[in-house]
Amino acid sequence: MRGFQGLMTDLTLFMPAAGRSSRMRGTDKLMTEIDGVPLLRRQVLRAIDSEIPVVVTVPDLDHPRAKSLADLKATILAVPDFADGMTASFRRIYEAFGAISLMVALPDMPDIRTSDFHQLAESYNKAPEWIHRATAEDGTPGHPTVFPDWATQAFHTLKGDTGAKPILRAHPDRIKYHALDGKRALTDLDTPEAFAHWTCHRPEN
Repeated sequence: MRGFQGLMTDLTLFMPAAGRSSRMRGTDKLMTEIDGVPLLRRQVLRAIDSEIPVVVTVPDLDHPRAKSLADLKATILAVPDFADGMTASFRRIYEAFGAISLMVALPDMPDIRTSDFHQLAESYNKAPEWIHRATAEDGTPGHPTVFPDWATQAFHTLKGDTGAKPILRAHPDRIKYHALDGKRALTDLDTPEAFAHWTCHRPEN
């Protein structure tokens, strides 16, 4: 598949967006608007611009999140057991596609850019047997993370709201880290306070 700026990659870009947004105290963080665009749609558009195939999980296909993406070139998967936590989305994508190489990008991280997806895809192409994880400029591990097909074989075993952390913990010697500028590999918008702080201090992107 020929992707961003002619990049050849077998990756799929996966955004797990079926969570309950419980820390937002009644507000759906992924539907909160930034410059008039829901956060989820904004980040999915950036993912689509990478020209890597995009898959997004949502609670159900009638959910406002799904409807906000209906006109976009992305595959939308419903997650019936979304209440089980984030790993329900990981199990769902495994159920739909099996063990494939995935770039996992969290949709509540507003500073992640299309160029970051491209950087990680290039790194994966050079060393496809490794897990590739983005870090902040100071080396603190963050997101996105690329999981080769040998790592996604374990997605169907994941439980709870831990995401793919058990896989990362099990294979520390098979991870390559890649620094992104500033703290954008760490910044997420989980709470109203985080949204307010980010809005006041947002970078130019």
